[in-house]
Amino acid sequence: MEAQSQVVDRLRTAFRSRVTIPEEFRRAQLIQVMAMITENQEAILEALQKDLSKPRFEAVMSEVDIVINDIHHVLDNFSSWMKLEYAAKNFATKLDTCFVKREPLGVVLIIGPWNYPLQLLMIPLVEAIAAGNCVLLKPSEVSPHTGSLVAELIPKYLHQDCFAVVCGGVEETVALLKNRFDHIFYTGSKTVARSILQAAAVHLTPVTLELGGKCPCLITGRVNMAAAARRLVWAKFFNAGQSCIAPDHVICSEAIRDALLPEIRKSLEDFYGKEPEKCPDMGRIVSPRHWTRLMGMLRKTNGKIVHGGEGNEEDKYIAPTVVIDVSEDDALMADEILGPILPILTIETLQESIDFMNRGDTPLALYVFTEESSIVNTVLENTKSGGFCSNDGIVHMALPTLPFGGIGGSGIGSYHGRWGFETFSHRRGCLLRGWAMERLNILRYPPYSEEKMSWIRWTTSPKSSCSIM
Repeated sequence: MEAQSQVVDRLRTAFRSRVTIPEEFRRAQLIQVMAMITENQEAILEALQKDLSKPRFEAVMSEVDIVINDIHHVLDNFSSWMKLEYAAKNFATKLDTCFVKREPLGVVLIIGPWNYPLQLLMIPLVEAIAAGNCVLLKPSEVSPHTGSLVAELIPKYLHQDCFAVVCGGVEETVALLKNRFDHIFYTGSKTVARSILQAAAVHLTPVTLELGGKCPCLITGRVNMAAAARRLVWAKFFNAGQSCIAPDHVICSEAIRDALLPEIRKSLEDFYGKEPEKCPDMGRIVSPRHWTRLMGMLRKTNGKIVHGGEGNEEDKYIAPTVVIDVSEDDALMADEILGPILPILTIETLQESIDFMNRGDTPLALYVFTEESSIVNTVLENTKSGGFCSNDGIVHMALPTLPFGGIGGSGIGSYHGRWGFETFSHRRGCLLRGWAMERLNILRYPPYSEEKMSWIRWTTSPKSSCSIM
């Protein structure tokens, strides 16, 4: 078995050979990624079932189809993304050719998470390939069946000198980060992100960090309660609540809460039945450690559990749970929940709600449910978040034409579609100059004078761009 450093060296040698540069190579590898997923869909779904008891419907939607759709979008468009982008010129550069050339960064490390262990490895991989990079994938050890399958399939479908997979836990990841990469793309927790930033700083390696956060859902004004409850329940309890963009908590007035709760209960029963533990559409917590953390949060909360709260440690099951009378300093509000627990905070006014959302770390997503467009615009203009969606949850991340990423505590950088291509590309500013007009260069050569300075200022001013040659 190759050592980590040998794998990185092999990828770097391949990149320097320029094998990844031609569009034909990139396109062929993207088609191979698509073939890998479509031809092995059943094995993928089986691995996801073993890791997370992920319902087939949710797995197909969020792990298979979303990646296939991104590949189609990239295949249809990356040829145009690769083209030179010509720049506007001033008088001094009228005879020059000035453009931006997008070039691959080199050898990219992509570290994936456990909650969407295929999607959140494959989409960045697709966009790194489109940009012309060599890639080293590191799946999460917390979802070992999916990680092992990826490690098995990648060498069978992709160019082995350009793409590789390294598996392992914390120790292996720490060792891996001692190698020099040209970019590190990480999806996961803030704690690990800080370690990655420290490791990247040694080599001055640029990073993209896709983190999480406590994504708020404000419900206010006139609201279709039945529709709001269905959309909220679906977005919150999809993948057993283990989504970085799931609504983490609800903010609403007491009157709205009282009208909303019966509809939430009805939606939960409609979706998962009277015994959700027996429902095949309710996933499980990924590991005993994560189950213990979530149940510990429930034990510590000062709020009132009005639905659910039950758990089965052996089955890693936690019932869809709703907690009311939650305060800002409650145990459920300390960290991102990342599980099937929905706290509801009562805040009476729109301004107080906005102030509350602005006090914490900037979330990865922010949701507002209301029939009043003026409220949507007010929240949009007076808050900050990685992404924003009104009257629904998590669906905005499925559109490959929108950038997906956080800001501040929820991440650095973005990807999906063109945005991922740009993340994995260097925008190289180029000016190609010939030998004509050398007499004009006298203006910039010593000896200097006030008259020369005036002419130089005129030729380099943006206002000189329309001057007649």
